[in-house]
Amino acid sequence: TWQVLAIYTVLAANLTQQQALKQACPSCDASQICHCSSMGLDFIPLGLTAKISVLNLAHNRIQRIRSQDLQQAVNLRTLLLQSNKISSIDEDAFQSLAKLELLDLSNNSLAHLSPLWFGQLFSLQHLYLQGNSYRDLGQSSPFSSLRNLSSLHLGNARFSVIRQGNFEGIELVHKLWIDGSNLSQYEQGSLKSIKAINHMIINISSINIFSEIVRDCVHSVTWLEVTEIKLPVEKKSLVQNSTRPFRLQKLTFKEAFFTDQTISRAIVLLKEITSLKELEAINCALEGKGIWNTEEIAKSGPSFVETITIIKVMIQNFHLFFDLEGMESQVKNLKRLTIASSNVFMVPCKLARNFSSLLYLDFHDNLLVNKRLDETICNGSWPSLQTLNLSQNSLKSLEQIANYTARLPKLNNLDISQNNFGDIPDACEWPKPLKYLNLSTTQILKVTTCIPPTLEVLDVSGNNLKEFGLQLPFLKELYLTRNQLKTLPGAAPIPNLVALSVRRNKLNSFSKEEYVCDSPLAVRGAQVGAVHLSLMECHRSLVVSLICVLVFLVILALVAVGYKYHLVWYLRMTWAWLQAKRKPKRAPPKDVCYDAFVSYSENDSEWVENTMVRELEQACPPFRLCLHKRDFVPGKWIVDNIIDSIEKSHKTLFVLSEHFVQSEWCKYELDFSHFRLFDENNDTAILVLLEPIQSKAIPKRFCKLRKIMNTKTYLEWPAGEEQQQVFWENLKEALKS
Repeated sequence: TWQVLAIYTVLAANLTQQQALKQACPSCDASQICHCSSMGLDFIPLGLTAKISVLNLAHNRIQRIRSQDLQQAVNLRTLLLQSNKISSIDEDAFQSLAKLELLDLSNNSLAHLSPLWFGQLFSLQHLYLQGNSYRDLGQSSPFSSLRNLSSLHLGNARFSVIRQGNFEGIELVHKLWIDGSNLSQYEQGSLKSIKAINHMIINISSINIFSEIVRDCVHSVTWLEVTEIKLPVEKKSLVQNSTRPFRLQKLTFKEAFFTDQTISRAIVLLKEITSLKELEAINCALEGKGIWNTEEIAKSGPSFVETITIIKVMIQNFHLFFDLEGMESQVKNLKRLTIASSNVFMVPCKLARNFSSLLYLDFHDNLLVNKRLDETICNGSWPSLQTLNLSQNSLKSLEQIANYTARLPKLNNLDISQNNFGDIPDACEWPKPLKYLNLSTTQILKVTTCIPPTLEVLDVSGNNLKEFGLQLPFLKELYLTRNQLKTLPGAAPIPNLVALSVRRNKLNSFSKEEYVCDSPLAVRGAQVGAVHLSLMECHRSLVVSLICVLVFLVILALVAVGYKYHLVWYLRMTWAWLQAKRKPKRAPPKDVCYDAFVSYSENDSEWVENTMVRELEQACPPFRLCLHKRDFVPGKWIVDNIIDSIEKSHKTLFVLSEHFVQSEWCKYELDFSHFRLFDENNDTAILVLLEPIQSKAIPKRFCKLRKIMNTKTYLEWPAGEEQQQVFWENLKEALKS
């Protein structure tokens, strides 16, 4: 019995924990993913089971992770605990999470990191520890057991020390992010234990530490990204005596600060890293005028860098910037150059002529003007250039640009969009190999033969073109979006066209003889002018939509007309009349069991039931009246009750009043009696006016009944007692007739 009791106790405890989990985090009830973020939790909820694979507890108030909190979640793959108040983690809190692949403990209050936390996390690939309060990583490596780690984020505003051995155990990592804005101590060789890092991002301000980190990383990091640094004037070499090959290929500076002196020295030192092929500077600032130590730079030999990207670099006095004379030997191997949003207004001709290997040049969003472009693209400059981007500048003469770019013998791709050309001439001289030309959003009003006939791709979108009739025999792609075209361009002048974009124009016609059909398949290849498709084939979805709208409008119109002209009433009365037609015109005497069926409003029931019924049913001989409250068959449809009661009554007695006219069921009783009265030409209806009422108060659709009230006498309930006796005698005579 004690075993049964133990089992019962365990089951009860599990049930209680599951109920607690459902209450704390309702989303855990139905799936393997638990979204419990931003729920104000002070602890990890109880009842976590092996079914859960993702647990999101971010943005709560959790302060501690205990040993038993995650013990049952053995199949957990993702654990998100960022932005809590975690300051304490039991050493074996993660011991059961051998399958965990992502752990996020960022933005908490961890004052130290323990290797025991991560000891059993053999499958962990992504670890986020940034934004805590630890000052170092301990005396040894907290990551020694994380052999599968792919990305590691660490550091914070108080992080100040990196020691040798802190990264032991990590051999290959895809991304390493270190927030070292206040890093003050770095033991040389600390990062050397990591054999390969694809992308390393470090936020650092210490000048000396930056140099030490670069020396340790040149053999292991492929892409090094440095943010918020004031680049030092480093005199010591960045390369140590080592037989290991260089691995660093790309170096990026973001939000960094340079001076003329630091740039001069950096150019010299970076040449030592022969594997470095790409340099980037984004959102940086340069304090200087380009007065670089070109003599020292030239003595250090040629540069191996092939790609330079400079975006949004602020030079306070850019208009005083020197012409970089003496730098000619440093640009010979450069293949791709981007200087965007950096106030470039000219490149000296002497320097431009030395970019002998440059294939790609991007000067978009700068201050280039036509006058300075003559110097920038002078004779003999950019001899190998194939792609040139001059978009978003202040260029105004297309003819001059054509003449200048004609000096580039290998140019085949030119982007001069988002300038302001307006009118363009009839003839221009372009580079002979030019195949791609972007003239979008350049305010041109008309295209002329200035456009080179060698083009394969032409973009003139976003202009004010009203027609397009150029002869472009090699053109394959034409973009005419956002213009004022009223007709498609003729097909004959552009016989090799494959793609045509003409959205957002004012098209209303095109030359049918010059175009062939592509779809439907039945007419593919036929001339458009010879094909006649139905409206349904051309615009099937539109036609179906219109039909649906029309059907809806017709139904709506019928409902409105029916409501106005009482169509529902006529349909209802027609059905009642047809039902009545099936019966004999006069019910057999044995079926007539009432002297009269009384139709009255519920508001007049007191007079009918207490006065009229008592007077008639207590008369001598008594009259037998049919009242709906008393004589209708329970459970039978009320309409059938009305029809049957009228059929089984010798007369139909209507107690007319203002309330009667407003009553829906009184109307129906009057309706059927109306049919019977005029279909059989008899006098079965007796009208009693309980109060004065005009014949026009009766609904207009009872035109014959109103006519009877005007031509036939009816009984009116008098106010005086003497006259009431006469009323009863007349009513009894009418019922007997």
